[in-house]
This record gives sequence, C-alpha cells and structure tokens, in this order.
Amino acid sequence: MKNRAGIRLAGLLMAVLLCLSLLPAPAHAREYDPNFPEKLESEHLTATSVILIEADSGNPIFEKSADIKAYPASTTKIMTVWLALEMVNNDPERLQDKFLVSASAVNLAEDESSAKLKAWEEVRLIDLLYAAILPSGNDAANAIAENMGGTAAFVSMMNQQARALGCTGTNFTNPHGLHDENHYTTARDMALIAQAAMKNDLFREIVVARSHVMTDRKRTIENRNDFLNPNETDRYYAWGTGIKTGTTSAAGNCFVGSAEKDGVELISVVFNASRDSTRYTDTIKLMEYGFSQYLSTSIAELYMENPRVVDVLRFALDDPEVGRLELHLQSTPSSGSDSIVTTRTEKEYWLKNLRNLTVTEYTKELSAPIVAGEVMGTLTYYPPEGGVPVIYELIASRSIEARESLAPTIEEIIAQAENDPNPFPRITFELIFIHLILPAAGIWCLIRLVKWLFKKRKHHHKMKTFKPTNRYYR
Repeated sequence: MKNRAGIRLAGLLMAVLLCLSLLPAPAHAREYDPNFPEKLESEHLTATSVILIEADSGNPIFEKSADIKAYPASTTKIMTVWLALEMVNNDPERLQDKFLVSASAVNLAEDESSAKLKAWEEVRLIDLLYAAILPSGNDAANAIAENMGGTAAFVSMMNQQARALGCTGTNFTNPHGLHDENHYTTARDMALIAQAAMKNDLFREIVVARSHVMTDRKRTIENRNDFLNPNETDRYYAWGTGIKTGTTSAAGNCFVGSAEKDGVELISVVFNASRDSTRYTDTIKLMEYGFSQYLSTSIAELYMENPRVVDVLRFALDDPEVGRLELHLQSTPSSGSDSIVTTRTEKEYWLKNLRNLTVTEYTKELSAPIVAGEVMGTLTYYPPEGGVPVIYELIASRSIEARESLAPTIEEIIAQAENDPNPFPRITFELIFIHLILPAAGIWCLIRLVKWLFKKRKHHHKMKTFKPTNRYYR
C-alpha cells in the first residue's frame, strides 16, 4: 500500500511539474529577441531612465522612469549649441564671427573632454559649435558662453529656453555638463530639448557630421559618437542621425540619439546606462521598437488604397463599366507636404475616415462625354497642425462616350440657343416635338380628362324614379 501511495504521489508531482513547464515564462525572465523588437520591455534596458518619442509630434512611444532626476553630463551641449544657433538666427555671416578663447575657457581638469583649443586664439563661431559636439569640447562650450553674453547670462538663457519648452525638471549651472549637484534634468525634458534642437537644419548638420575641418587651424576634429561610426559594429546604427553622448561618474553613460527610417523620425534619451557600450545597444533597441510601432504614409498613398469611384450620367449603353469612373490623384505645384507619421493601428482610422478628413470639390459635371486625363475636381487636405493645405487634382482614369440617342438637357438647349447667331430658333424635329407636339398633346389630354370627369359627375346626380308596383287605388 505504501508503495502504491508513493507511486501515486510521484506521478502527481510529475504532472504538476509538467504543467508548470508549459506555462509561459514571467515577463522579467524573457530575454530580448532582436527578431521581435516590438516585444521590448523595461527589463531589456540597462539604463536607469529612458524615453523614446516620435520627433514630429513629440508623442512618447516608450519610457522607463522618464521623470526621475538625472545628471545629463555632456548631453548638456545640445542646449548650448542650439541656443547659440538660435541667438544668431543661423546667419552665415555671424557664424563666421571670430571669438577669442580665454585662458579660463581652456583651464580644464585632466579628465574633462577637450577640443584642444589654445588660450587667446581666435576661432570662428561655427568651428566652436562643431568642436562642442564632435569631440565634446568643454573648452569650446566655455568659449561659446563667454563670448555670447558671458557664462552666467548664457546659462540663465539656457534655463529660460528650457522652461519655454515646458521642461519642469531641469536646471543648468554650466554650458558643458561637468557634474554639479544643481545641474540636472530628466529624460523627458532632454527629449523636449533635443526635439526642438533637431528642428534647426544647421544643428542637424553638425550632430550628424563624422568630422569637421577647423578653418583657422586647418585641423580636423572627429565625432566621438559611435552610433554614427560604421566601424563600431555593435554600436553603429544605419539609420542614426545624431545626437550627443555624455559621461561622468555621477551621470553614468548617457546618450541622446536620433534616427530616421522610411519617413519616421525618432528621438531617444538614455541616462545612466550600465556601460559605455550598452548606452548604444539600449538606444538601438528603443529605435527598433519605435520603427515597429510607427510608419510614414501620405494622403496619396491612403487614397490609392481606396480610390474614389463616381457614377457618370449619360454614358453610352455599350460602356463596359456602366458609367462607373475611378478618379486618380495628381499633385499640384502649390501643395504642401502631406506626409503623415502615425501608428500602424491609427492608419486604419485614416483609411476609414479619409473622406471626412479631406474636402472634395468637383469642377466638371459628372456627365459623359469624359476624356481620360481630364481634371474632374480637387481633393484638399488641411493638416491638423496648420500649414500649407495639400491640394490634389482628381483625374479621370478613362474615357467615357456619351449616349447618342439621349434628348438634350434644358441646360444644353439654353446654351445652344445663346450661342446661335440666328435670333430665331432652328426648325428641327426635336424642337417641334418637344416644344409644340408634346405640349399640345398634353393640353388635349387634360381637356379630355376634365370633360370626362364632368360627364361622370352629372350622371351620378341624375337619379332614376321608381314606379310603385304594389299599390292599389280605389
């Protein structure tokens, strides 16, 4: 009996273990699979604080502790360079202004990143901007701030600019990002700053450059951002477009990245990654997740998935499509951009509601004859965020012949009469039949109908007198 009980217990235990083995692994136990980037989870990232946004709208796509206090290190220079560009309005002449590099600007600690500037040399502003980003020169950032209002005033403007963008957890105390307890931000705030900076075309050129030649010194400076370096296999991202690294012992390994693929642009922030390499691998995971969620389309692409089909009047009886006409789109020179970046789920909404999201106006009557390529009307899209409306012409995809035996419409008769040089109408069978015979026949029928009704009414009121048959008179 004991043996049987033991066997049963062992069998039950094995059954339980088998059932447990068939259950899905808990979320924290699943490893990251690059073949399924859409399954990204917070545990797959080494960084303490991250965020990924769609660059155009600023909508967050993925985040992890995005609002906690973080030290930005040299990613601070994103604000420094962008603010400097905004202050000179990207003016080519002002970018050629030479700034004096002071002794205090190049007075750096041994572990500070440097662009190797020399005290009392004059350097063009554009070269200082490149030097602050590519080799992450603290000396270049110092020279920018000192020559553009003074360091204190420039840092104050950095904070004002951050507040204007809606940054609520940011405070800058210097233009380079060297650690200071009062110099901090959040991943969300830094994403806002990077989003604004990347709207500046010259800033975009600077952060994506692999190298730059400083004109005055004929020296080439290299970009330290491995995200853009094809030789760094595990860190390079083919669709990368920037932006800036940062590292201090307090901040850890930081990276603000950007990438663009198939019309979709993303911006990521990675703060306090575990290692130098993982700030890049974390960024690549974020980018791949974003591109799996978002796509770029246009009004034209959406329209072609469900083109407009109209019914044409007065088509020839032998028309193979029985008067149905598909309208194609043709862009006009005055149109704005109709690029739409949206999620894959929201694309279905656009497809279903495209007619409600656009305005259609027909400039030609939908009546045969119609010639292929003829402009039938316009389709206009008004971007929700404003801007130039997108106008397309609706083009006939095929020719449709008119029905030959069809009587002319009133409009055609009027047009023919107005264009006739003869003041008197031409005597034709159609004219006699429509304007004389038909009206006369109608009047005659009406008279006959009235006479018949009166005759019937008189007949109804004339009552028959009955003779008595059962009465006797004496």
